[in-house]
Amino acid sequence: MPDGVATVPGGSPHEELDLGDGFSGFRCERRTEPLDLPVLVVNRFFQPVQITTARRAFLLLFGGAALAVDEVGDLHDFSAWRSLPVREKDDGLPVVGGSLRVPRVLHLRRYDRMRRPTIRLTRKNVMLRDTHQCQYCARRPPVRDLNIDHVLPRSRGGEDTWENLVTACRTCNLRKGWRTPDEASMRLIRQPLPPRWSATMQILIGLPHSFDEWSPFLRAG
Repeated sequence: MPDGVATVPGGSPHEELDLGDGFSGFRCERRTEPLDLPVLVVNRFFQPVQITTARRAFLLLFGGAALAVDEVGDLHDFSAWRSLPVREKDDGLPVVGGSLRVPRVLHLRRYDRMRRPTIRLTRKNVMLRDTHQCQYCARRPPVRDLNIDHVLPRSRGGEDTWENLVTACRTCNLRKGWRTPDEASMRLIRQPLPPRWSATMQILIGLPHSFDEWSPFLRAG
């Protein structure tokens, strides 16, 4: 491996991009390890596909499956990217003989699909769909005071589905108990349905931060 090439653990440089569950677990802190930083992946038409880690991005860049996109939209293979200086606002990866700029955006050279991932049914996503608002009283208490309520209680056959789960404050959750909304004389403020989030919103869910370099591409989603 030539001087200045980062040794990236966990795989071969020639691996193809895994478009499975995408990026998760990122905590936006300036002290985040460089290889754990998020990188926006776009397809060959420059449409957003997912968020990956810098570790995965360098594997794809070094293996020739992708090109790095700089702040003005120019494309660089690994050799050209390695020659770019690491500026004060950049994140750098220490390598032999200096530092390697961590790319913010990665362009897949031969991938043309627009990823439309299935939105997972989770407590967090139910609350995001309901904008952290109790679906019975319309209050927005702190998240710690919110629960997930089964419209039709599980004890009566209610399932874990988008149509049967709503966000409820503790007071309304206790008041409703094991009854249906009609039986408890409580009315839902809106009908619970699966969310219809844009590809961009799906990509950014769970990320507390995005980089300025992502903006032109996220508008394409």
